[in-house]
Parts: sequence; structure tokens; C-alpha cells
Amino acid sequence: MDIVPKFYLGDVVQTKKKHPCGSDNWEVVRLGADIRIKCLNCGRQVLLPRRKFEKSVKKVLQRGEEG
Repeated sequence: MDIVPKFYLGDVVQTKKKHPCGSDNWEVVRLGADIRIKCLNCGRQVLLPRRKFEKSVKKVLQRGEEG
């Protein structure tokens, strides 16, 4: 049985790879089949498929609102 990670709007996550600006901390700003994240250093926003996003997350640093 797979454990499906739950993400919420406003979560701050750390990714395995760094963004070209040097930061690896991102805020979740949109949820769905695709997830939009915003770099906390430069403000760039990226839209990723959910599976790719889930694989790239190292850990959740701060929880957003749960509903």
C-alpha cells in the first residue's frame, strides 16, 4: 500500500534540486493534477505535474492551511 503525501495550499517545501537562483525552498500556490510552486527567493512560479512534484520534494518545512 502506497502512502500518498498530502499537500496543502501555503505549504513550504524543500526540493532535492536547487533553483538556478540558489534556493531550494518553494511555496505551494495551486493544487490539482498539476501543482504550481513559487520560489521563495526570486518569486518565479513553476507548474509541475503532481507526480514529478511529489518525486522532487525532499521534505515539508512548514504546513499551510488544511482545508
